Formats: sequence, structure tokens, C-alpha cells
Amino acid sequence: MITPSEYIDRYPLMQVSTPCRSSWGANGYSEVWLNQTNDYVHRHLHVAGNRMVELAHLYPNEKKTSLRRKALNQCARELLLAQSSDWLFIITNGTMVDYAKKRIKDHIGRFTKLYYQITEDKIDEEFLKDIYKKDCIFPEIDYMIYY
Repeated sequence: MITPSEYIDRYPLMQVSTPCRSSWGANGYSEVWLNQTNDYVHRHLHVAGNRMVELAHLYPNEKKTSLRRKALNQCARELLLAQSSDWLFIITNGTMVDYAKKRIKDHIGRFTKLYYQITEDKIDEEFLKDIYKKDCIFPEIDYMIYY
């Protein structure tokens, strides 16, 4: 057994293909995740995604123990949580809509606040600790995946 990256290292020559976009969702495409009930969310997700790439390029060599690195990793965590397809699925299906909207708003809000704290070099350590405790998922995440 080897990982996909080990396989690529061992066998670098491979066939490339571009599969058709499809989904298990309604009508076989992404309608569940992109429709008039939830389309407004995507602009916020795109801005946050672009900002995450920007942060990774601005701070590519942060020390493992630095406060900035912890904040950058939390930004990556908040972005992934905001991007969860569950929220859009819930909105489309009309179940717990307010909860899903709140989660998206909370994660994008935390991401944005951290983004400005990082770029202005004014990281609020207590805020960072608090939001880490609230959603401590992906504890080993490395923001450099966005580089």
C-alpha cells in the first residue's frame, strides 16, 4: 500500500483525463449546491478562497510555533468549514436553513476577521484560541496547502 503522492513519485508518467461534471444530487449536476436559494454564498466563498491563497503566498515560511502560523492554519480551517457542502444542501432542501446560514456566516466572518488581523499584524490571541476551541477540526491542517 502506498499513498497517491508516493505512487506519482514512483510512476510519474500517467494518462490524464477530464471527467464530465456530474453529481449524485438532484438532476445529476450541482443544482443542489448552486441555485437561487444559495447562490449568494458562492461569492463569499470565492473571496475567502482567493484570500487564503494570497495569505499562503504572503507568509510561506512561518515557523511551526508562531502565532501567525496558528492564525493561518485557523483561516484554512474556517474556509473548509464554510465550504462544507452540507450548508448549501440544507438551504436548498429547506431543513434547518437558519442554522446553515448562521454556520456559513460564522465561518466566513471568522475567516475575514483573521485575514485582516494577519495582514495588519494585529492577531488577537484570545479570539484565535476561542474559535479554535469552537470547531477543533483538522488539528494538523497546514495552510500551505493553499500555496
